[in-house]
Amino acid sequence: MEIRLANTTVRVVHADIATLEADAVVSHVVVFITAATPEEAERLGRTLLDERLAACVNTTPVRSAYWWQGQVEEAGETLLIVKTAARLVDALTARVRALHSSTVPEVIAVPIVGGNPDYLRWIDESVRA
Repeated sequence: MEIRLANTTVRVVHADIATLEADAVVSHVVVFITAATPEEAERLGRTLLDERLAACVNTTPVRSAYWWQGQVEEAGETLLIVKTAARLVDALTARVRALHSSTVPEVIAVPIVGGNPDYLRWIDESVRA
C-alpha cells in the first residue's frame, strides 16, 4: 500500500503499528477514543496524560451512529483525539480497555506520516521512554 501526500510517497509494508514503528516508517500516531460522557472522557484523558501514555489529548462532543447487537444505535459521545508514540499504542489500548465503561471501547490508531518536526519531537519528549 502507498500513501501519497503532495510530493511524498510513503510505502506501508505492514499492517501492524508496532511493526511499522520498528521499521521506522511510523513513529507517531493519532488515537481516536470515544467515551459515553464528558466526565469519562476527562478521566480517561487525564489518566493517559498522568501515565505519560499521551502527549496531548483533545476532547470534543460528537454524535455517533453505529451497529450494536444487530441494530443501529445513536448516541451523543465525547471523542478523545490523542497524540502519542506508536510504540505506546498497545499499552494505551490496554489502559483504556481497563478503565472504559464500554465492553468494546473504540481505540483506533492512525499513523502520522508527516508534520511539524518540532511538534513530533515534543511528542517524544512528553511520553514515557
